[in-house]
Amino acid sequence: MGVGSSNEWLESFLDAHRDELVAFRRHLHAFPELSGRELQTTELVAERLRAAGLAPKELAGGVGLCCDIGDVSPDSPGIALRADLDALAMDDLKTVSYRSRVAGCAHACGHDVHTSIVLGAGLALAARGLRSGRGGVRLLFEPAEEAVPGGAVDLIEQGALDNIGAVFGFHCDPKIDVGRVGLRVGALTAATDAVTIHLRGPGGHTARPQLTVDLVAVASRVAVELPGRVADAAQRAGGEIRLVFGAIHAGDAPNVIPVHAELRGSVRVPDRGLWDRAESLVTGLVADLVAGTGAEIEIEYRRGIPPVVNDAAAVAAFEAVAVSVLGPAGVVDTPRSYGGDSFAWYLERVPGCYVRLGVHDPAWGTERHDLHSGSFDVAEDAIEIGVRLLVELVARGPQLHSPHPT
Repeated sequence: MGVGSSNEWLESFLDAHRDELVAFRRHLHAFPELSGRELQTTELVAERLRAAGLAPKELAGGVGLCCDIGDVSPDSPGIALRADLDALAMDDLKTVSYRSRVAGCAHACGHDVHTSIVLGAGLALAARGLRSGRGGVRLLFEPAEEAVPGGAVDLIEQGALDNIGAVFGFHCDPKIDVGRVGLRVGALTAATDAVTIHLRGPGGHTARPQLTVDLVAVASRVAVELPGRVADAAQRAGGEIRLVFGAIHAGDAPNVIPVHAELRGSVRVPDRGLWDRAESLVTGLVADLVAGTGAEIEIEYRRGIPPVVNDAAAVAAFEAVAVSVLGPAGVVDTPRSYGGDSFAWYLERVPGCYVRLGVHDPAWGTERHDLHSGSFDVAEDAIEIGVRLLVELVARGPQLHSPHPT
């Protein structure tokens, strides 16, 4: 990549911009935006990149952007650094100066941190300069990561991976102390789908359930028995599927058997091959379970995102960087998660590594607020650490495979 030694010039950059990056993160945290609505966030990032002399390109619709630094071309494949922009539809329960000022919206997953890190790395690399002809960097700021199938699909369709040889990204992890990163070769997350089951019947009086289809009873049976049946069938197929219902609704009056019941849940599949069979397996088991009850069934099954599968060479490249920056104790093994992440779509096209970034401050004690918690927060030293790691990664310039063609 040709950025030279990252030590002295990076220290100078961080001394000048450390407070700015923390302030940028806090502003994003105070003014979060939901998936697909990240207009102000996109513009803030774009404005800062333009101020550094760069030329960011916003996606169609005005949310999300890409920005090249140096030469990214067929003859000079680049490294992509990805961040996500959106927040979650939930309340921020913290009592801090940067608490969300938007009711029902909070950065409880660390996307504000990811954005600040990739922005900071980009600004540092732009300030240092990349020699032409040695491969550049593409910054990816993804909208709607929390939505299905995720904004990564839009980025890819609009050329985000053209001439890219590898992609790297962070996800905050409150289970890991700040100053450490978690790495894993192979599958890191699970495929994540959504299922909605509609049950219909003639309705009736609760005094005479035997004369109709008791949809509350049928829905209850589905909610209680279907997850176990799905798990057993997946085990017989040599894999694992986790179905969990998060919402169920049937009726509004205590003396009326309803005509409609609805169950909504998530289907999580660690194995990429079994993911392709999950829809037929789940829908078939629903039909078997409801058969004979008299209820009519309609199933909406929405395939979501595949598992994040880290490339072994990319993990090795990042581990070497992390050891040099953080020391041997700074790298820990990270377990496989049943969560999903749209970073998987990039790894379906090019090799790369998704890294768990430690954000827990040991001074906070043993209590750790998990992702998607209203009290979730980070040790902001993680921003500087993330910038250091990405800049050093680019300085070493791992070229893993042929780039995705235009």
